[in-house]
Amino acid sequence: MIVSHNFAADSAIFDEDNLVSCGGLVPVMALAEQTGLGKALAEKVAIRDSRITSGAANAAPKLLTLIAGMAAGADSIDDVDLLRSGGTKNLFTGVYAPSTVGTLLREFTFGHARQLESVLAEHLIALSRQVSVLPGIEQQAFIDIDSLLRPVYGYGKQGASYGHAKVSGKQVLRKGLSPLATTISTQASTPLITGMRLRAGKTGAGNRAGRMVAQAIATARAAGARGKILVRGDSAYGSRAVVGACQCHGAQFSVVMATNPAIRRAIAAIDEDTWTPVAYPGAVRDPDTGGWISDAEVAEVPYTAFAATAQATTARLIVRRVKDARYPDALFPIWRYHPFFTNSDAPTVQADATHRRHAVIETTFADLIDGPLAHLPSGDFGANSAWILAAAIAHNLLRATGVLAGGRHGVARGASLRRSLITVPARLARPARRPVLHLPRSWPWRAAWQRLWNTVLGHSPPAAA
Repeated sequence: MIVSHNFAADSAIFDEDNLVSCGGLVPVMALAEQTGLGKALAEKVAIRDSRITSGAANAAPKLLTLIAGMAAGADSIDDVDLLRSGGTKNLFTGVYAPSTVGTLLREFTFGHARQLESVLAEHLIALSRQVSVLPGIEQQAFIDIDSLLRPVYGYGKQGASYGHAKVSGKQVLRKGLSPLATTISTQASTPLITGMRLRAGKTGAGNRAGRMVAQAIATARAAGARGKILVRGDSAYGSRAVVGACQCHGAQFSVVMATNPAIRRAIAAIDEDTWTPVAYPGAVRDPDTGGWISDAEVAEVPYTAFAATAQATTARLIVRRVKDARYPDALFPIWRYHPFFTNSDAPTVQADATHRRHAVIETTFADLIDGPLAHLPSGDFGANSAWILAAAIAHNLLRATGVLAGGRHGVARGASLRRSLITVPARLARPARRPVLHLPRSWPWRAAWQRLWNTVLGHSPPAAA
């Protein structure tokens, strides 16, 4: 592809007042309004004593400005200025400058961040009632909990400290901040975020996990989870707090247990004849028996966790063992063992496969890192706490947008949704004082975009001449 005109230095002029770079923000923010996001922000986020006069005034429209910017791809406070360019500023009221939004964020404290987290949960519930973002939640819901370490640099970030992160499969120490997140999903849906909490980089991964799980279960129930709820987590969450929260709130648990002498004794007690090969990378079917020939096998044994405490819990210890690839020529198989503790009533093989799908939370982290969490933009810890919660609200809103667009957009990555549905160039016109968006002819995702528009706004935009 080559340039088809001979352009000169003065051939590009920034002088058009009616061009819109993100036409898809109209149905997105209309959906936000219909699901009561602005109302919830106004009712729940209240900053009484601001450090800067009027710094916390009109918090709801300022936060809506930030969320809209994130939906359009903003990963820094300055990126919000995109909403004030060309005709975009004429599509919305209450669009604030980045400096004003940044001033508000710096007013946030721990308590104010919890107010915003309650908005996140309430808006997820409202989305689930209006859009089928969690199909099948009446029968089975999955709650996943995990943390990630977002690296920061320099000495200006409050709370930044060295914590453990995995890079290329190896544990390393990195300086950063550590958000803890819970998500909810079903067999047929992508995850939505139920809660996020920013912590210092050195904070233990399981710190405050019990409370986060309890809040996520309550949100799932309010969103329509009348059947089973299974809480999944890795070894950082195989704790009394998490297991106790699940039992107290009527949810099942499936959490990895850190290997200790008691775990090793339980694994050693498993009868060799009970190990069952499972579908795993490289597995093939035996042509004679139809069973799996695999480098991975599962078995289970009863186990009592936290036996020396008042919270002793007896359930199933399901163990997956995998042949150690470091010793391919060993005379006898050398196994690596991966145990998890669960009170699920699913068969052993199915319970193992279900537990391994805990990795779905990593797709949510990937979306956030590829979007608003590419940076933690402020030096203020409270501002960054508010930033990650606004990012979570924008993530859920974008997921609902994809579901309404239909087709593959229902499970597409956030970057794909922004490219095909949000950052649609348009020209704003007002024939007979009626606003009309003129969109690109032959837009590749026109059908999905119009389906989104029709569903949210109730009518189709006039076709371009």
